[in-house]
Amino acid sequence: MKSLLRSLTLGSFAAVLACSLAWGLPRAGFSTPMPQAQQQPAQSQTFTGTIAKAGEQYVLRDSSGSVYKLDDSAKAQSFEGKQVKVTGKLDTESKTIHVESIEGAA
Repeated sequence: MKSLLRSLTLGSFAAVLACSLAWGLPRAGFSTPMPQAQQQPAQSQTFTGTIAKAGEQYVLRDSSGSVYKLDDSAKAQSFEGKQVKVTGKLDTESKTIHVESIEGAA
């Protein structure tokens, strides 16, 4: 009888523990704080290169051959084919520069 009672108690404990692990419920003694990734806002940068048209969109091609999409076609249009200095924030995932200003390179 004691053996049966011990088996039921251990079995119940194991079931509760398995369920809490599966559902991610807080558990005493098993909790480990997860570090929060703190994403820093993008800093404005200056890029130099040549403005070109790629389909309906304008891009900046730098001296290394890297190509960056420009999110402001109105500002870029008058500089097509010219060497420029673009100031803006780079979205590294999409390789898009959020344009703040464009000026001719000196």
